[in-house]
Amino acid sequence: MGQSHPPFRRTRSRRILGGIRRWVTAAAGALALTGGLIAASPPASAAGLTQVTGFGTNPGNLSMYAYAPEALPAGAPLVIALHGCTQSASDYYAHSGWPKFADTYGFALVFPQTSSANNANSCFNWFEPGDSARGQGEALSIKQMVDRAVSLYGSDTRRVHITGLSAGGAMTANMLAAYPDVFAGGAIASGLPARCANGVAAAYTCMYSPPDRSPAQWGDLVRSAAPAGTTSWPRVAIWQGTADTTVKPANAAELRDQWTNVWGIGQTPSRTESLGAGTTRSVYDDASGRPAVEVYSVSGMGHGLAVDPGSGPEQCGSTGTYYLDTVCSGYHTARFWGLDDGGTGSLPAPTGLTVTGTTDTTVSLNWKAVDGATSYIVYRGGTKVGTTTSTSYTDTGLATGTTYTYTAAAVDTAGAAGVVSSPATATTTGFTPTCHTAGNYDHTVAGRAYQSGGHTYAKGSGQAMGLWNTFTIRTLKQTAPAYYVIADSGCPA
Repeated sequence: MGQSHPPFRRTRSRRILGGIRRWVTAAAGALALTGGLIAASPPASAAGLTQVTGFGTNPGNLSMYAYAPEALPAGAPLVIALHGCTQSASDYYAHSGWPKFADTYGFALVFPQTSSANNANSCFNWFEPGDSARGQGEALSIKQMVDRAVSLYGSDTRRVHITGLSAGGAMTANMLAAYPDVFAGGAIASGLPARCANGVAAAYTCMYSPPDRSPAQWGDLVRSAAPAGTTSWPRVAIWQGTADTTVKPANAAELRDQWTNVWGIGQTPSRTESLGAGTTRSVYDDASGRPAVEVYSVSGMGHGLAVDPGSGPEQCGSTGTYYLDTVCSGYHTARFWGLDDGGTGSLPAPTGLTVTGTTDTTVSLNWKAVDGATSYIVYRGGTKVGTTTSTSYTDTGLATGTTYTYTAAAVDTAGAAGVVSSPATATTTGFTPTCHTAGNYDHTVAGRAYQSGGHTYAKGSGQAMGLWNTFTIRTLKQTAPAYYVIADSGCPA
């Protein structure tokens, strides 16, 4: 797979078959070149990125690179970031924007790197069971990097996360499945469901025409990869461009089905939000009201990682091959994981969190004071939305007729947030109808419709919309929360 082509592997432990395999590899190289998809520029400068050696037996023959802010305290989180095909650790370090948030929020970064010795296109071998299963090959090398980083930086083993682009995204999904006891969360950018492929031919199928398995079938693939008896799962963010022709957008829907099923929750989002730049976030809460799975659909974006160059607090990264100027995925992913909360303090959770009032665009909250608290953080859907020194807060700028889930945490004198409270749910008053024209794939990924048996149906009304593909264009009108009707003949909002 990777950015432009399935990653045809140069196997270390067994000989590659001649004849057809050599022809297929050559054809893949030709495809990459004629498509202009091989990065021609040298790796970007990586000041501050350090190679780490001696991190274990390294059965996957990978290299380890790391970045940590100065004076990083013990107990800080750790993020593993996997590059895509034709990329390198330094390239991902320079363009992805993750170092900015390592500095801002205080965590260490590890950038595993593969090479053409492993794979002709320097892709992680996500489609090879011997490299993507627990305790084997590249997967084990990455796990050994986690162990080494924890030893180097004193990282909090409860707050280890992994992310990746394209082939790195596919490997991220496999790592989350194989090591749910290691990773608290993951982010899959332009990637594929865990264990979608077990060879080169299947890799093509997954990329261009992903299998339409049921959520339970996808979830079973994760459960069978994890240690027996696993009951705690990582929180997963899924990033996908609607114009991606390398990894079809349908993969985002299959990923959503897979991980919501693993969490034991439904495939209907708890809420959807617009982040600007054509990006829609669909949130799937767990039983406690915390986001377990989030899907970020970036309208019009092709194959790559979403970045937003600039110096603003929500901006990050720089443009380049497969680094696309839309929205800063690193910022939203870091907040989804809770990396912006300054760590877990010792204070107990606030009690008595209640909704004291709502309007069309606001929600007011109140809770009981916590002894020793200097301030409080308020979270909406697991994302921090404000701080206050009082025991009340009003959240503003909300959508009408929309349900939101809130929690709060007390902050101690060291600036660390304690345990979050039990959730409180509020629904703003009123409702503003909206209209959406898109392909049936995009409607489904955005949560406005669902698919069954290869056909698409409007959420709420259940109206048949036709085949589940990118070529069938329909207009949907949202007339109530989570309720859409077909409005092809005209849709005044």
